[in-house]
Amino acid sequence: MRWVGRRESSNIEDRRGMPGMDGGGLGGSFGGGGFGRGGGGLGIGAVALIVVVGWIAGVNPIDLLSSLENGTSLSDQGSGNGAGQTTGKVGAPTDKDGEFVATVLGDTETTWGDMFKTMGKTYSAPTLVIFDGSTPSACGTATTAAGPFYCPNDGKVYIDLAFYRELQDRFDAPGDFAEAYVVAHEVGHHVQDELGTLGKVDAERQRMSDADSNKLSIRIELQADCYAGIWARDEEKRGFIEVGDVDEALNAAAQVGDDAIQKRERGYAVPETFNHGTSAQRSRWFKRGYNDGTLDACDTFTPCEV
Repeated sequence: MRWVGRRESSNIEDRRGMPGMDGGGLGGSFGGGGFGRGGGGLGIGAVALIVVVGWIAGVNPIDLLSSLENGTSLSDQGSGNGAGQTTGKVGAPTDKDGEFVATVLGDTETTWGDMFKTMGKTYSAPTLVIFDGSTPSACGTATTAAGPFYCPNDGKVYIDLAFYRELQDRFDAPGDFAEAYVVAHEVGHHVQDELGTLGKVDAERQRMSDADSNKLSIRIELQADCYAGIWARDEEKRGFIEVGDVDEALNAAAQVGDDAIQKRERGYAVPETFNHGTSAQRSRWFKRGYNDGTLDACDTFTPCEV
């Protein structure tokens, strides 16, 4: 990916190294969806499963961990009020890793700013919060273990950049474009928020059974993958993509499919528990956005089969 020396977004809050930002645990109250229910404590494999699902799904993984540990449904918890939140250094970072995500965020601003303009709308870009250890959010405490996520309660994307080492070493999804895809997917959820999709879907899920809620969750996640594909197409159009970049994103999508994660962690997959999409689904919808480049192509709610 050709990113060095290009425009960086200033919509960054850099909270790395801030006092009191490296401790803490689960906290606050959350909104959004959930992964599943189970009894007993969570093992390392289960936690790893939740973490990876969370970052690519755009659902706060803390929601999932808290729900499983406490035996409560996310639909029974209120939306976060943002109490205890903090603000770090605002503006483009000066280190290489920070500059990278700031550049990617800047590209998403261009992509979606142009797209919204064609619809006669104004795109309100999200803020990306970089942290290490843990930091408050309006969706609860963001932690390194929880991975990247989008919080609709404050319109911010949260990411500990240490996650990228995990992505490469543990989940076999290396490459800068795979890393960029993480940000693009989370921004895709912000786009859904801007268009009113997230609020509508969340309201519908509150009235559904777990099984039906899971099915709707899959559609919202695949749409975010498709939106990431639209961004990738725009990157190519503007000459920022290099050979192999799209394959890196597709590999990342495949590695975090529900079936791939479950097979890796437990040796087999349980389709009825899927709520984020299979490897094939994630790859297919990313490709659809990449090949077509329109919002209409990303209507994951109309097809009978996603």
